[in-house]
Amino acid sequence: MLDKVRIKEQEVDSFKISNQEDLEKFRLAYISTKGEIASLFSEFRNVPVEEKKAFGIELNKLKSKAESKFKGAATALSEEATSSADTTIDLSLPSIPHQLGSRHPLSIVKNRIVDIFSRIGFGLSEGPEIEDDWHNFTALNFPPDHPAREMQDTFFIDQDSQKALRTHTSSVQIRILENIQPPVRTLAIGRVYRNEAISARAHCIFHQVEGFYVDKKVSFKDLKQTLLYFAQQFFGPKTKIRLRPSYFPFTEPSAELDIYWGLKTEADYKITKGTGWLEIGGAGMIDPNVMKNCNIDPDEYAGFAFGMGIERMAMLKYGIKDLRLFTENDVRFLRQFTSLDLA
Repeated sequence: MLDKVRIKEQEVDSFKISNQEDLEKFRLAYISTKGEIASLFSEFRNVPVEEKKAFGIELNKLKSKAESKFKGAATALSEEATSSADTTIDLSLPSIPHQLGSRHPLSIVKNRIVDIFSRIGFGLSEGPEIEDDWHNFTALNFPPDHPAREMQDTFFIDQDSQKALRTHTSSVQIRILENIQPPVRTLAIGRVYRNEAISARAHCIFHQVEGFYVDKKVSFKDLKQTLLYFAQQFFGPKTKIRLRPSYFPFTEPSAELDIYWGLKTEADYKITKGTGWLEIGGAGMIDPNVMKNCNIDPDEYAGFAFGMGIERMAMLKYGIKDLRLFTENDVRFLRQFTSLDLA
């Protein structure tokens, strides 16, 4: 048995390792668990008792020699590869630049809206996207039989219709007014959900900005001046607005906010239906019932609220015709907004 060990020792000594392929062959032949040295260890039980000590000593020497040769060869090959690589790389060359991403158009528009309103004292508030009936409907003066409560408009997430994906960011208004006493002036921006068919002009997920101001002696004049200021900051200093009478359960009086888009091109005729005016949102004075639901005295305080769709604002600002482009994550579309500036 000792002869077998000596033969393997000679093989290990004579094995030439000149590259990584040779190194791997050596490992498989002698170092691995299925190699020849491992086989000799498995034969140890068959060695006569009087030879076990000598056989064990020689076998351990063989194992150490093989492992030492493997580690030495691996180190030498690694240093050789590093030295070779160093001679082919010019460290004075500039690095390969990383391709930069771009801001999403909705993020650009959202940040611009926040910036404009922050100049006149509006803060920023948030609320949950899964809402209860009280904050999403009842506290906002929605009647029990209002069509928005039905399944065709709202994504309910439980059987008793008490939890739903919020249909507007107006729910944040209730949460803020329930916990903070006036004066309050803030924006609520976030995703909202409507059970609608997806098309170029509509989507089941979109973004809204809700703004409201509650204080003593707040009037409709304050609302109109705030909206005019925003429109001229966002669309240009010569922008005109108009407020058309409308209806919302949570505001009274209520109005639709239009801007004068113009009739310079055929596209302008189409988008404004030949009138030159384009709706961008809704607004109104907060209904006294909403104030009472938030434990605010409507005889002492008054307030206004307005809401706009961020997708609609981005489509107008950038001339985007298909709403679905915002959620498809096509990099060819998104790269267009790398250097655009709304300021």
